[in-house]
Amino acid sequence: MGEASPQSSTDAMQHHLEHLLIWAAAGFVYDNKNSLQLRGLVVLLMSKAAGPSETAVSRLEGDLVSGIYPSQRNLAEITELIHTAFLVHRGIVNTMELMSSHGSLKDMQFGNKMAVLSGDFLLANASAGLAQLQNTKVVELVSSAIGDLVQGVYYENSGIDEEILTEDIPISNWEKQAFLSHGALLAKCCQGAMQLAKHDTEIQEMAFQYGKHMSLARKINLDLQPFIEETFCDTVSFSLNSAPVILHQEISGRDTWINQLKQTKVNGKQPDYAKLRQIIKAGKGVSSSFELCHYHGNQALEALRCFPTSEARSTLENIIYAVTKF
Repeated sequence: MGEASPQSSTDAMQHHLEHLLIWAAAGFVYDNKNSLQLRGLVVLLMSKAAGPSETAVSRLEGDLVSGIYPSQRNLAEITELIHTAFLVHRGIVNTMELMSSHGSLKDMQFGNKMAVLSGDFLLANASAGLAQLQNTKVVELVSSAIGDLVQGVYYENSGIDEEILTEDIPISNWEKQAFLSHGALLAKCCQGAMQLAKHDTEIQEMAFQYGKHMSLARKINLDLQPFIEETFCDTVSFSLNSAPVILHQEISGRDTWINQLKQTKVNGKQPDYAKLRQIIKAGKGVSSSFELCHYHGNQALEALRCFPTSEARSTLENIIYAVTKF
C-alpha cells in the first residue's frame, strides 16, 4: 500500500475541521449552559455557508482553510472578545445601593475596578485585531456595533427605574432596544464576514438579517423561560422589560398593567413575582411572544435562502429550530 500524499492528508484535516465546526456549533446551541461562544460560531458558520465570492477566488483562494478565510476566523474571535468584554463590564456593581449586610464595600470597589480594567483590556485587544484586518468597512461596521451595545446597555439600565418600567412601551420599541444590546454585534459581524470575502451587498444584507432575527428570536426565547419552565422558582424575579411582560402590557393597556403591579406589591415595595407571573401567564402576552419568536425565526430562515445548500447552512437553520422550539 502506498503512503498518503501530503495533499490528501491536508484534505483529510480540512474535512475533519469542517465536521468539528459543525459538531461544536450544535453543542453550543442545544445546551444553553455552554452558549457563550455562540456568536463566534455563527460568524464562522455564516462564512462557510457563503464561501468565497467569484471576485475573491483568484486572489484569496490559497488562504482558505475548511472554506473559511483567516480574516473571517479573526473576526469571529473579535466578536467573542467584544461580547465577553461587555459581559465583564455589566458585572459592575452600583456601590451606592449597597448596605453593610452585603459585605465589605472595599471588596466591591476593588471588584468594580478589576471588571473595568478586564473589560477594557479585552476591548483593546479586539480593537487591535480589527486594525489587523485592514478593511475600513469592517472596522466601521464593528465600531458601530460597539456603539449600539453601549446604547443598548444604557436603555437596559434606565429600565431599572420603576417609573420607566410602567411606561407604555410598544413592542416595536422593545425590539429596537433588544437589537441594540443583543443583536447588533452578531448581525454586523456576520455582514462583516461577507465583506471580508468580497461578497456583494445583497449577500451582506442577508447575513445581517440572519444575525439580527436569530438574536431577537433567541432573546425572546430566553425571556419566555420564566413563564414556561415548570422548575422555575416562584421566588426568583424576572425582568419587567422582557418580551412577554411588554406584550402583556401592550395588550392589557397601561392603566391595567399599573393596577396589576400595585396589586402584587408586598408592603408597597417589590412586587410578588409569583402572583405577577400568574397574572401574565393568564393573559395573552406569553402566546403573543411565541408568535413573535417564530416570526423572527422565519425571517432568519428566509435570509438563508440565498446561500447554497451545505452542512453549514443546515446548522444555521438548526440554530433557528432550536431557539424557536418550546
